[in-house]
Amino acid sequence: MAKKTTFFCKECGYETSGWMGKCPGCGMFNTFVEAPSEKAPAKAKTDSPAFTANQYSWTDSAVTVRLSEAGKENYKRHSTGIPSLDVLFGGGITEGSVTLVAGEPGIGKSTILMQLADSYKAEGEILYISGEESPAQIGMRATRLKIKRDILICGETRFEAIAEQLKAHKPCLAIIDSIQTLYSEQVAGTPGGVAQIREVAAGLIRIAKTNNITIIMVGHIAKDGSIAGPKTIEHMVDTVLGFEGDATGGYRIIRSAKNRFGRSNEICFFEMGETGLIPVDSSKALLVAGRPLNSPGSVLTSTLEGNDALTIEVQALCTESVYPTPQRMTSGPERSRVLMLLAVCEKMLNLGLTSKDCFVNVIGGLKVSDPVTDLAVCMATVSSARGVSARPNTLILGEVGLSGEIRPVSRILKRCLASARLGITTVVLPGSSKDALEKELANASADVFAGNPVPEFIYADNLKEAADILFS
Repeated sequence: MAKKTTFFCKECGYETSGWMGKCPGCGMFNTFVEAPSEKAPAKAKTDSPAFTANQYSWTDSAVTVRLSEAGKENYKRHSTGIPSLDVLFGGGITEGSVTLVAGEPGIGKSTILMQLADSYKAEGEILYISGEESPAQIGMRATRLKIKRDILICGETRFEAIAEQLKAHKPCLAIIDSIQTLYSEQVAGTPGGVAQIREVAAGLIRIAKTNNITIIMVGHIAKDGSIAGPKTIEHMVDTVLGFEGDATGGYRIIRSAKNRFGRSNEICFFEMGETGLIPVDSSKALLVAGRPLNSPGSVLTSTLEGNDALTIEVQALCTESVYPTPQRMTSGPERSRVLMLLAVCEKMLNLGLTSKDCFVNVIGGLKVSDPVTDLAVCMATVSSARGVSARPNTLILGEVGLSGEIRPVSRILKRCLASARLGITTVVLPGSSKDALEKELANASADVFAGNPVPEFIYADNLKEAADILFS
């Protein structure tokens, strides 16, 4: 029987019989990849791992219930034994959940999962399935990390064999390292292909849900930083954890991009040591180590990550360009937003940026999307372009509009409390946030700053006023 070629969108999983430049499902360009598959009659669908997983099930959840009767299973949470990871999972890992952990090669995915397996607070076996390392290699890594728990190790890549292992051992936690190395004999294509990843992931999720097995899968990432394979895998799992930062640096940042059982966008910080990843204080990791004082182009601001306010350092560098078109590069903030802010600065403050290369960086490799950091990006650019350092020990907060106005800030007191512990003495705020801050201070307790000096609050309505305050 002749093979029929199928194309899948890497972003949303849209399927078509021919290649298309633009995906009708998500609107992205050049995202279709070829995934040859043999289309058999109707029973080919039932041969998919997503359906055959049920044969390895020892419970049957295919029932229809009313909302008032749902949730009677009372799924439990189990602590990971690592407080920082418990925060990411919303208070512990929920039984029967499926988690996807993604990150660059060598950043610490297998390391943190091995540590988690050692400290996991649940009764039962833990099964570590690796398609990338042999049991001997895993044993060497466990010795280096001083792992004490006698976990089960399986070096297997065939889905059907893995399903049999899950059926035989009934583990409380199964770790798959990694999903891109697995394949099913019933799906055409090579391991790591779109069809293989989609069908095998669906099969593992079906096993987890019908048998109440907690599964954590490791995922590779593509060149652009997205998770390799179909985008649908991120929609299928319950939790998505992603590593951020430089794999060659000392610190690792883990963010919960998705969490059905807790708050998303929580982050935690680790330091890579000889015995694995060690939790560290986030503020110390990003600011205290090596922050320059009275240096042009360096300012402090605050961003909300989950329920926490994090004080961060924003740096900018403006230098005369040697290229026909000046360069604009960012690491941390969104490039499109930084380009908009540079245009506003040029319009309102006449910095001469049209002939200069501009580079904006957030220390620590943290990705920032909070618009409250807009004013800090602008003031760091002004500081570098003019060669003048900003006012010392000052926190800069505010969203910047296209006409140069500074818009209100949310949860001001929480941001100020986090920065006061670092010695911040002055906070520059939008004038429109004055009433909100006074209301928060009136409702707070008398010792809200816990012995730290109460910072001076200075208000600005536009970029010119903020520049006068910081550089006068």
